[in-house]
Amino acid sequence: MNVFIFATKAFECLGRNLNHLIKSMKKYLFLVFLFISFISKGQHKTVAVSKESKPFVLGVIEEIQSSQLAEKRILNIYLPEGYQQNDTITYPVLYLLDGSADEDFIHIAGLVQYFNFPWINTLPKTIVVGIANTNRKRDFTFKTSLESDKKIIPASGGSDKFIAFLEQELQPFIEKKYKTKPVKTIIGQSLGGLLAAEILLKKPSLFSTYIIISPSLWWDNGSLLALNSEILKPGYKKATSVYIGVGKEGETPGTGHRIMEADAEKFADKIKRIQCSDVKVFFDFLPNENHATVTHPAVFNAFRILNPAVKSVD
Repeated sequence: MNVFIFATKAFECLGRNLNHLIKSMKKYLFLVFLFISFISKGQHKTVAVSKESKPFVLGVIEEIQSSQLAEKRILNIYLPEGYQQNDTITYPVLYLLDGSADEDFIHIAGLVQYFNFPWINTLPKTIVVGIANTNRKRDFTFKTSLESDKKIIPASGGSDKFIAFLEQELQPFIEKKYKTKPVKTIIGQSLGGLLAAEILLKKPSLFSTYIIISPSLWWDNGSLLALNSEILKPGYKKATSVYIGVGKEGETPGTGHRIMEADAEKFADKIKRIQCSDVKVFFDFLPNENHATVTHPAVFNAFRILNPAVKSVD
């Protein structure tokens, strides 16, 4: 009988403990569920945008109808801090090839702004005109006699019309609408560098400064390297600065097994033979860069090399 009573009490005690344990586990599981729900909601929560939020504006977009190109072209334009249309201050202009918003416009405009900071004060405040592409391979190449080049770029050979667009339509448009100095820079990389090199040799007075990066001088088997030019003659007097930058980029497309950095250096040596003391030429080899990464560091170097240091403002 005593054993029966003892067993009964033991089972009652065990039951009470199990009931307490179950209640505790339920409470614990409920807390875990609340925690998981909180984290889940936090991860999927949509951030509300204040009605007072405003867009971040980097510049303005212009459209120009080109008769030379028979199409409308988009221009992305960065205006320097303090620019006012109704004041007397004028600004140099930088014309950027491959100037679409998803190409080089944003980071080149950023470099211009960076070098404008008063504690750096290297580059004069400058208007940047990014020329958005429609068909860069057509616009940046001159006519070639090589069938192999025509196979690489079938719709090639339009640079003469694009240069006419720059000279006869784009520059007058910018100079009429914005407050500009007659100081003009062009930046081009790869096929854009080929176009900038072609302009330098064929119409050197079109720009004051040429920033030519990894130019595709392989086009037409390097015929630009042998081209004679007004700028090479003793009578040329216009002050011109030329920066040629290239990474470690190796063999190029086209015939002739040409090497990108070797052609760029040959081009720099060709321009250095200029007999005009007002023409300055700088060659910059960037061994840690390739064709995809060279543009930004080369432009950074060009801005420092081409512009004399200005005393920083405290």
